[in-house]
Amino acid sequence: MPGLRTAPGVSETTVTPDELDVLVLGSGVAGLSAAVRLAAPMSAEGGGFGTDATGLRVGVLTKAELSQSATRWAQGGVAAVLGGDEDSTDLHLADTLAAGAGLCDTDAVRVLVDEGPSRVHELIAMGAVFDRQPGGALALAREGGHSTARVVHAGGAATGAEVERALVDATRASAAAVLEEWFAFDLLVEGGRCRGVRALTADGRVVEVRATHTVLATGGAGQLFAVTTNPAEATADGLAMALRAGVPVADVEFMQFHPTALHHPAMPRPLLSEALRGHGALLRDADGSRFVDELAPRDVVSRAMAERMHAQGVDSLWLDATALASFDSRFPTIAASLLTIGLDPSRDWLPIAPAAHYLSGGVITDLWGATALPGLWAAGEVACTGVHGANRLASNSLLEGMVFGARLAESILGGGDGPTPTGVMEVVLDAPGEPVGASVGSTGSVEQDEGDRSAAGPRPDVVKTRDSLQRAMTEGAGVVRSADSLAGAGVTVDAIGAAMGTGTPSDRAHGELANLVTAARSVLASATVRRETRGAHARSDYPELSDAWCRRIVHAGDGMHVVAGPPASEPSRHLPFPGTPDR
Repeated sequence: MPGLRTAPGVSETTVTPDELDVLVLGSGVAGLSAAVRLAAPMSAEGGGFGTDATGLRVGVLTKAELSQSATRWAQGGVAAVLGGDEDSTDLHLADTLAAGAGLCDTDAVRVLVDEGPSRVHELIAMGAVFDRQPGGALALAREGGHSTARVVHAGGAATGAEVERALVDATRASAAAVLEEWFAFDLLVEGGRCRGVRALTADGRVVEVRATHTVLATGGAGQLFAVTTNPAEATADGLAMALRAGVPVADVEFMQFHPTALHHPAMPRPLLSEALRGHGALLRDADGSRFVDELAPRDVVSRAMAERMHAQGVDSLWLDATALASFDSRFPTIAASLLTIGLDPSRDWLPIAPAAHYLSGGVITDLWGATALPGLWAAGEVACTGVHGANRLASNSLLEGMVFGARLAESILGGGDGPTPTGVMEVVLDAPGEPVGASVGSTGSVEQDEGDRSAAGPRPDVVKTRDSLQRAMTEGAGVVRSADSLAGAGVTVDAIGAAMGTGTPSDRAHGELANLVTAARSVLASATVRRETRGAHARSDYPELSDAWCRRIVHAGDGMHVVAGPPASEPSRHLPFPGTPDR
């Protein structure tokens, strides 16, 4: 299959299961961590990947270049207890549970914090270069929600780029097929099993890419919103494909907004890393006053900012980093970005506003990355492992991708072929839950015939329509929502969906818009049902956290259900609405 390494000009229209053992969709940290492990397993002696063992035939399909993923944009770092410090995995677990506001799965978090250090050391062995102190020890930063400094970083605030570089190099050296600029738009489901995907090639042909195992590692849904830190590719593709196939999805109401995105026309919005606040940068309102604990979790800070901006009638606030010493050398990537727009952090307060950043929920998996559909696996932001609960702890995202990408690879290599009753999946397999609405996936699959779309009229202008959807979601389902605002966004999203109709997408832009519509409907439905404020989901009409809602909202093929949440003994964090300084 050498002709499949580059997308343009490929002659094959079908890749059979005999040719691909595993198809990985997406090229971020989760997908490539899995791909490298599957294609070139670690030797029994632990001498690294690609040594003696013979791996599986692995294909990586990505709709951009292999190196273009949300991982590349990650700034803060990787949170892990690497030894030789005062930290402990128990403390990392406690911080993660506290940030997750009662909805974390404790077993999943335990897996994350226990296995994370080994995954970081493997990445270093693969060639990733992290910042170090003068004596050679890894430099550790503290970020919001962390009780101590445990975040490793590269280039000050260019960690994602370094992680991605190391994994891309390893993938190109080991994968049997690298399909760049291909767009997967629907899962192939045959006999109750996932058999691969239907996809558009770079030159617009519809093909089937078939595999024994398919891994969703397609990233998040930040492009649902007009203001986001996510790249243009983050259009909820894996989430939408799962919804249309009836694969259970949960916790999608919890879209985390990063509080300190630079208020600037650039999109995606440049991030001012949480590490800045960890080093002493202060948040100030329009009057120059502090108003929130800078090291509180992101949901608390974003809600406090939203309330203060509304009260003062402004669209941005300020991050004051003027007291930080050696800014240029400690944060060279951020310093260079600020310089291009004429800002000097040693003198200027930096304009900031919350921006859509990370979807804490997604496709439900067990503790080994298996979904409810045999042959389909998920890892990274597209997955709901239970690690993040209602709000992701800063710098746990890259770690989750490394840990669960590796775990699903180990399961596949060991003969795993379906979900186990572990983690969030345990609840899904044990009980159907209380039905609360129709299935989002029932709105129609883009796998239907081209003629199905004609009845809905001409296809709308994709660019203008996508902008309308994003503005509606920002206004109606942003940092703070209400029943009225969610309903208003729903009118716009439903109108767009009706105008689009269904059918095989004619191009990637149309397919992405269809996916955004499907994902938006699920977010709005879940946010409407959850009548409380918890983590990244804030309702102005239900401003308190409710113990009765310590449950998950699941979308599946037979409808939307409210199912049991984590055990009652797991600590819930009753958050103020919004957060205020505790000084």
